[in-house]
Amino acid sequence: MDLTGYLTSDEAAERLGINRQSLYNLANRSPDFPKPKKIGRTSLWPEGGVDAWRSQHPKRQRSQLS
Repeated sequence: MDLTGYLTSDEAAERLGINRQSLYNLANRSPDFPKPKKIGRTSLWPEGGVDAWRSQHPKRQRSQLS
């Protein structure tokens, strides 16, 4: 199986600047967030989908999170 173009959960979270739990929260709560491909118990995230989602949802400023 060719897994080129997929990110592990840790890689996807790092690319988005969030922790792994936040990644799973986004996947469960945000209808437009890309869904992972499951290989056994491992979630693999489409690299292009993660990048596209990030470009549509600019990072929040820290001052807004306080």
